[in-house]
Amino acid sequence: MSLTNNSIFKGNFVLVFFASLLMFTAFYIMLPTLPVFLTRELHIDEAQTGLILAVYTLAALLIRPFTGFLIDRYGRKIFYIIALFLFAVIFAGYPLAGAFGLMLIVRFVHGLVWGVATTTGSTLIVDIIPAERRGEGIGMYGLAMTIPMALGPFTGLQLSHNNNYTLMFFFAGVLAFTGFLFTLLIKYPSVPLMNKTVFSFRNLLESSSLPVTFNLLIINISYGGLVSFISLYALKTGVGNTGIFFIVFAGGITLARIYMGKIFDRHGPKALAATGIVLLITGHILLGIFINVAGFMAAGFLLGLGSGVVFPTFQAMVNNLVPPQRRGAANSTLFSGLDLGIGLGMLITGFLAHIIGLPQTYLIYGVLNVIALLFFLFISLTHYQKNLALNIR
Repeated sequence: MSLTNNSIFKGNFVLVFFASLLMFTAFYIMLPTLPVFLTRELHIDEAQTGLILAVYTLAALLIRPFTGFLIDRYGRKIFYIIALFLFAVIFAGYPLAGAFGLMLIVRFVHGLVWGVATTTGSTLIVDIIPAERRGEGIGMYGLAMTIPMALGPFTGLQLSHNNNYTLMFFFAGVLAFTGFLFTLLIKYPSVPLMNKTVFSFRNLLESSSLPVTFNLLIINISYGGLVSFISLYALKTGVGNTGIFFIVFAGGITLARIYMGKIFDRHGPKALAATGIVLLITGHILLGIFINVAGFMAAGFLLGLGSGVVFPTFQAMVNNLVPPQRRGAANSTLFSGLDLGIGLGMLITGFLAHIIGLPQTYLIYGVLNVIALLFFLFISLTHYQKNLALNIR
């Protein structure tokens, strides 16, 4: 990462980057530890635990379209500041919610706030990045999500050692609150707003984003199956340490995000996204066929590279297709596809794994990504190239 005078990594970009990095780290601290807390400390059964975990994603999915409309109508500032503040404060509710019903409410509200914060932050960063460097900026901003993927789970496991979950929740809340403080320092750029737009359900989604969003949904079915079941895959096959897999996975994402943006800005999305999807195909095939330590780690790196290329490329595409006053809707539409894909992936993978096993399921996901590649080349890319010239950037 070059931090020269020409670097995009300065000023408001840095403030949004670290606000997001701290928020995502707090999120990932909870990822491996919350299920254990619920089952061991609160004695909530596995089925109810699954519901508590899933309602977070459901809440984010429900709120994203409304968030996109509101930030396009009223601006980003107030929603970003309030969302980061509430995201930090709600961590105090976890140790206080001692039963299933209360925990379900806490998770649902936390998911709502998460949906607002992530949608607004991703839109704000596009406001800040110069249009001609949009791919580079989105790729670099993605590191604020990738670095916590490696640091967060490790930190959460260390903090919750000896069942000290109160300390874990407190630390995550402090991190998130520090992220909130960064939001107070941002000089929010002035962008055109939809001042005369009346609320309607039609305005909640951005139609120009739908082909790319559906493409991402297809891809994220396999991603949802990966992140939710890879630990079980490793346990049943004995191929290696899942923690190391995620570090390798995050390393692949980081490497991709550092370099993919400049490629996008110079050459566009065609070869870039196609290569990323091919990497996803290869990684899933490795998980299905080469069931050993080398195959496991190689798959983790390739899947990380592919993921690190595909999402920021798709995000840059949908933002290139809309004027500034529709960026919120474009990003909320894309993130809704991401959430829905992950949720479907969790459900489908559990069903397929029970019937045919996880290695065979990941092979099927290799085929699914072949379909995603064809969809990209013949539908998403065609739509993008046709409509790009119509957009006022």
